[in-house]
Amino acid sequence: MWTTAKTRQFFLDYFSRNEHKIVPSSGLVPRNDPTLLFTNAGMVQFKNIFTGAEKSSFSRAATAQKCIRAGGKHNDLENVGHTARHHTFFEMLGNFSFGDYFKDRAIELAWNLVTKEFGIDAKRLLVTVYIDDDEAAKLWKKIAGLSDDRILRIAGSDNFWAMGETGPCGPCSEIFFDHGDKIQGGPPGTPEADGDRFVEIWNLVFMQYEDAADTEGAIKRLSLPKPSIDTGMGLERVSAVLQGVHDNYDIDLFKNIIQVIAEESKVAYQGPQTPSHRVIADHLRSTSFLVAEGVTPSNEGRGYVLRRIMRRAMRHAYLMGQEEPFIYRLVPTLINEMGEAYPELTQARAFITETIKLEEERFLKTLGRGLKLLEEESKGIAQNGSLAGAIAFKLYDTYGFPIDLTEDVLKSRGISVEMQGYEKAMEHQRQEARAAWVGSGEQKTDRIWFDVFEKTGPSEFLGYTTHEAQGIVQALVLDNKSVPRAQKGDMVHLISNQTPFYAESGGQVGDTGIILSEKKASFEVVDTFKRADGLFVHKGIVKDGSFEINDTVTLKVDAERRTLLRSNHSATHLLHAVLRKHLGTHVVQKGSLVAPDRLRFDFSYPTPLSKDLLQSIEDEVNFLIRRNTDTVTHVMSPEEAQHSGALALFGEKYGETVRVVFMGAGDQDKSYSIEFCGGTHVHHTGDIGYFKIISESGVAAGIRRIEALTGKSAEQFISQRLSILDHIATSLKVTPDKIIERIEALREEQKKLERSLKELREKRVTGGSDDGDIKIIAGIKLVSHVSDETPAGELKPIVDQLKKKVGSGVVVVGSSFEGKASIVVGITDDLTSKLDAVKFVRLVVPILGGKGGGGRPDLAQAGGPETSKISTAISAIEKALAEEK
Repeated sequence: MWTTAKTRQFFLDYFSRNEHKIVPSSGLVPRNDPTLLFTNAGMVQFKNIFTGAEKSSFSRAATAQKCIRAGGKHNDLENVGHTARHHTFFEMLGNFSFGDYFKDRAIELAWNLVTKEFGIDAKRLLVTVYIDDDEAAKLWKKIAGLSDDRILRIAGSDNFWAMGETGPCGPCSEIFFDHGDKIQGGPPGTPEADGDRFVEIWNLVFMQYEDAADTEGAIKRLSLPKPSIDTGMGLERVSAVLQGVHDNYDIDLFKNIIQVIAEESKVAYQGPQTPSHRVIADHLRSTSFLVAEGVTPSNEGRGYVLRRIMRRAMRHAYLMGQEEPFIYRLVPTLINEMGEAYPELTQARAFITETIKLEEERFLKTLGRGLKLLEEESKGIAQNGSLAGAIAFKLYDTYGFPIDLTEDVLKSRGISVEMQGYEKAMEHQRQEARAAWVGSGEQKTDRIWFDVFEKTGPSEFLGYTTHEAQGIVQALVLDNKSVPRAQKGDMVHLISNQTPFYAESGGQVGDTGIILSEKKASFEVVDTFKRADGLFVHKGIVKDGSFEINDTVTLKVDAERRTLLRSNHSATHLLHAVLRKHLGTHVVQKGSLVAPDRLRFDFSYPTPLSKDLLQSIEDEVNFLIRRNTDTVTHVMSPEEAQHSGALALFGEKYGETVRVVFMGAGDQDKSYSIEFCGGTHVHHTGDIGYFKIISESGVAAGIRRIEALTGKSAEQFISQRLSILDHIATSLKVTPDKIIERIEALREEQKKLERSLKELREKRVTGGSDDGDIKIIAGIKLVSHVSDETPAGELKPIVDQLKKKVGSGVVVVGSSFEGKASIVVGITDDLTSKLDAVKFVRLVVPILGGKGGGGRPDLAQAGGPETSKISTAISAIEKALAEEK
């Protein structure tokens, strides 16, 4: 049997045998085409090769490409469940030639595969060509032997493909399969073409022209020097043909999923609930693949399209009597069917399951009440009537009904939605939000960002999975004003519809890098931050050329710097967990800095950490790093996150869903660290490399700070310290392991020398006094002495010795040592009742350029930087003594 999996692999093997490079499917979120919400064709990943913007190492390729058509220009959402062949998710098989073979070989390869390899009856096939493509018509006659009546010439865009207003383009040729006259419908190009009898199974695009704009803006069609081929075959459609069924939902892949839906729901597939089974089966695929790529349900952009798909499926599950979460239970069945071909499903199994279950739980809380309101409000509306827009908005705003879900519910009754009223209510809500934004100070300055947000909506962050992506410039802000253009030298803020640049948040600094335009302009990003409600702002300078609104740009994050940031951010999580283990669970984070060259972590703790404790903490973090366990991120509700044991920052506001990072292996199969976090992290703890604490200090009462390094920075730190150690060892003429022993010996030797030197200084001063050192002032002896290079700490013992020697009087000793002047005044006990040493030293403090000065009445000390004023200071004391009465 031609199973879906067999057909996919057979197609790829066939083109591999025919010298085509088998290229894996690209992601559903395009990295190289910012105009697309989702990848909707096989050629999307090769767009830059077709346009010449990118060189390829191969000239032929074949793929099985994941595609989504829901939202944007290509939107099949509302048709899913009601037709035999519409899907939101499908696989497109394709072969491509980049200036290699052209029409003749493309037709030959296609016809040979379909009729000889697949064995499809040639009599049941017909083809279309563009109305004036005589070359293709002749080739079909020659290669396939088709008669003129089976080569249909079709005019219009259905048989002429163009990448856009300008760029590569060319005629198409499609292969159709005739399901037989038992099915309604006519051949393509006839009034009955919309029926299901004739189904297109393969489209061959002959890219032989380029539409280019001249200097006046007029479009001219030119022939390409190297024409190319782009083909697309729907896997589900060709599988239906090969399996002998007319309906895509009857192929093996869908039958297996639908069988489980019927078993789990206890609702038969055949009957009034057939469309619901189909919707759930189809939407399960698109939901799971999108979530596997990191798209999560939200109210903007791709996340909103995903939410619409999910809630449409949930409504159909509800119609089948499922009032508890149901769709998440089908994920294992899908992985069993498609996990081998697309291992990302298996890898993200837990993430997919949790995301779907969380969205189901949230929506089921309001779905029943919303449907009841919709039924009541639409009860009296006749067929071809319309529901008031205000009611549709209430369903969206209060009950979480996307507008197309409301339209889908009413569709079967022939009722539409009055969209003008809906848009009016939506605009009123925006105006209220705008009014609430107005504040003062910084908020007033930031109002520009709210204005930008109203026009652009939030930026979509792609940086969890890539460092490079394309985007469209949506706004430029210069000097706090929106401008249409930024030129070389301008320091501006650039906003694009999507970006891989992480905006500063949660302690992690914003990304830096470069943004390049198709016009060869360059913009150096020096910082990225968030404003308004999810606006990612790139701050930087235009280095070359100019940027304008709607420019297509390539955004490149400094990948090496991001790698360092990831390591440091993940290390803070491990450090936090280890601190709580060693110090107690009362320890909480009080702040952090995650920079590329270092990390800083502030936490609550009343006392300094000992060196031994710090070493134990460092050792355990490194142990967790060496275990090299996976880092896993889940998206869940804040309540579920807290129930899982995740740590949240106190006072932080969280939305309806949060990212939770699980890291390291703990006890009982639990992660060592579980935290709320929207930052970027390593894939495995081993990616951190090495962790080194460089300081621990207090920053406020009850708040301690650890600063640390990881990876290369930590290695360099250790290397520098070892280099210093080697230098010390060389200077001391010992091996590094003997340094401490040698230093201790030197310290003892130094102490002995200092004691000897001190004794010599005292003897020199006290033993050298004579009548020349003594003055009689106001009947009181005054002994003064200036001792060069005597430390201030040694002056008091010298003064005490001189006091004993003089018997009765005043002793003044001054010294200059290491750029500082010191004076000590001593007064013998018999004179302290009328003289005060403190008074004398405070008199000389200004002379020495110092502050304060003090002591006891019998012994006081002062100092300052003016070493040349010591004699002046002593003279001032002599004068003051003379004035004492």
